[in-house]
Amino acid sequence: MKVIVIGCTHAGTFATQQILTEHPDFDVTVYERNDNLSFLSCGIALWVGDHVSDPDKMFYSSPEALTSLGASMKMQHDVLSVDTDAKTLEVKDLVSDETSTESYDKLVITTGSTPVIPPIEGVKDNDKVKLCKNFADAKSIKAASNNIKSAVVIGAGYIGAELAEQFAVTGKKVTLIDGLDTVLAKNFDSEISDRVAKDYTDNGVTLAMGEMVKSFSNDGDQITVTTTKGSYTADLAVLSAGFRPRTELMKGKLDMLDNGAIITDEYMQTSNPDIFAAGDSSVVKYNPTGKDDYIPLATNAVRQGILIGHNIVKPTVKYLGTQASSAVALFGKTLASSGLTVGGAKARGVEVDSVTLEQNYRPEFMLSTTPILMRLVWDPKTHVVLGGAFYSEYDCAQSANLISLAIQNKMTIEDLSMVDMLFQPNYDQPLNYVNAVAMQAVAKATNA
Repeated sequence: MKVIVIGCTHAGTFATQQILTEHPDFDVTVYERNDNLSFLSCGIALWVGDHVSDPDKMFYSSPEALTSLGASMKMQHDVLSVDTDAKTLEVKDLVSDETSTESYDKLVITTGSTPVIPPIEGVKDNDKVKLCKNFADAKSIKAASNNIKSAVVIGAGYIGAELAEQFAVTGKKVTLIDGLDTVLAKNFDSEISDRVAKDYTDNGVTLAMGEMVKSFSNDGDQITVTTTKGSYTADLAVLSAGFRPRTELMKGKLDMLDNGAIITDEYMQTSNPDIFAAGDSSVVKYNPTGKDDYIPLATNAVRQGILIGHNIVKPTVKYLGTQASSAVALFGKTLASSGLTVGGAKARGVEVDSVTLEQNYRPEFMLSTTPILMRLVWDPKTHVVLGGAFYSEYDCAQSANLISLAIQNKMTIEDLSMVDMLFQPNYDQPLNYVNAVAMQAVAKATNA
C-alpha cells in the first residue's frame, strides 16, 4: 500500500512511525516544507530563559530516524494541490523548484496550524515583529532576546504568557497585551487568573488587557504597538495571538469546521474514507462536551497520529477524546487544568456549577507548607466532573491528570470525593486536597 503523509511535526511524525511499525512493507512517503521535524515549540520560552541544555534536544525525532524505519522523506517539499478523485498530488521541491505528480492509496493530512496574523498596519514583513511557532521563529527570538532590554508580547494565552514571564525574569521590561480581560482567560476562571495577573504586575510586567492591537510602527531601533487604548514602545514585539488550521489544501474536498479544522470520526478518518487527518489540522473530540472542538495541543496530535497508524488499513482502535489537560510554571507558581472552566462552559452553551477551595496541601506540623487554590466544575444535573484547575507554589501539575481521568471516565463529584488516595505528610493531608474540593462540591450540590 502506498501512503503519503503531508506535514511532519507531531501528528505526522507519530503517524509515520506507527504506520511503519505495524506495516513495515508499506510504501510511505512524507512531504514536509521545513528542513526539520518534531520540534517541541513549547520549549521556546524556556530556551529564551536559558533553561534548555541543548536546543538540538528540542527535537525527539529526525528525517534520518524515520528513514531508518522505511519512510521516504521529502524534506523542503511543498504539496501544491491534491486531486482526491484521481488520488494524486502535485509537489514542489523547494530547493530545485521542480514539480512532480505523485499518487497514493491512502493520504494522511497532518499539515498542522499556522499563527493567526491580524490584517493590521505594520505587521507584514516587519523584522521587529516575531512569530512564535517553529524552530526558525525560536532561533530568531532567542537571538534577539540576547540584545534587547524591552519587549511587547501580544497574546496572553499559554505561549504569550510563558514568553512574557521569561522576558521578565531575565531582566527585560515587558508589556503583555490581550483582547480578553485577563491573562490566561481561556484557561482559568477569574479566581485563578486574577492571582496570575497579580504575579505579572508584582514582577514588573505591564498588563494591557482588554486591548486590541491596531498597528505596529518602527522608529529606529524600536517598535511602537498601538492598541485601542494606548501605545507601547519596546525593542521587540512578539505576536502570539493563537493558531488556525493550515488546511487550505483540502478546502472544499473534506468536511471541516468553520475555522478550517478537518472533521474526523473516532478512527481519524475524514469524510473521504481514504484520507486521514490528525493534530492541529483536525478537530478533537472534547469529552467535557462530547462534541468536536478545535484544541491545538501536541498531546492531542501525538495520540491522533498514533491512531492513524492503528487504523490506516481498517477501523481498529477508537479515539478516546481529550480533556485538553495542560500545565505551566509562571513566576514560581504551578498552574494546571483539565476540562471546562465556567467561562469555557458558558462560551459553549454548557450549564455547569463550580466551587473554589484554598487550603494548605500538607499538614501544618510540617516545617513548611503552602496553599493550593482549586476549582472544580461539574454538571449540576448528573454531577459528572467536567473540569478542574489548580494554582500553587507547590508542584500540583499532576493533579490535572487526576481530573482528566475523572472526566474521561465520567466520574461524579461523589465518586471523586471518595477515591482512595495516599496520605503521607510529605505530600498531602489525611484527606487529599482533590478529595477535599470534591467534597465541597458535593456539599454545594446537596444543598442546592
